[in-house]
Amino acid sequence: MVEKTKTKSKSVKKPRAHKAVHHKPVKPTPVKIPVVVNSVKPVVKTAGYIFTVGRRKEAVARVRLFNNGKGDIIINGKLLNQYFPNFEHQFCILQPLKVSGLFEKINLQIKVGGGGKVGQADAIRHGISRALVVLDEKLRKTLKPYGFLTRDARVKERKKPGLKKARRAPQWQKR
Repeated sequence: MVEKTKTKSKSVKKPRAHKAVHHKPVKPTPVKIPVVVNSVKPVVKTAGYIFTVGRRKEAVARVRLFNNGKGDIIINGKLLNQYFPNFEHQFCILQPLKVSGLFEKINLQIKVGGGGKVGQADAIRHGISRALVVLDEKLRKTLKPYGFLTRDARVKERKKPGLKKARRAPQWQKR
């Protein structure tokens, strides 16, 4: 006869099965997401003037356009030719007014800051162009081909570590 021997085996602890607790299903609460209709700062039409903002590089120009004027352009409390003595900057600013034919029919009061003179002149041109489109929507077809309504998004690239400038590597030396 075959004898059965009992051997002790180590018992392996099985992980306890967690009892499933049945909760009532939770209804997700509706989250109010703000709807942004237009990401551009709204144009303000107040009594007497139209307010727009123009930008270029680090420069920001806040433009107030007064209808039925004489053609006066005041920038940071100074006349155009005092603030921008350089003819090229003056020409850049006056381009949308000459293209639209409203050079001597409106007054402009502008506050500009940040950046250099070239960036400020381009920001003012952008702001004036936006204000003219608010004044008369038909001017969009006139100003758009010149690129006056397009925000020039080119900015200075940041300096990277290990380089002398944004992309300029140190000069290689053989020895």
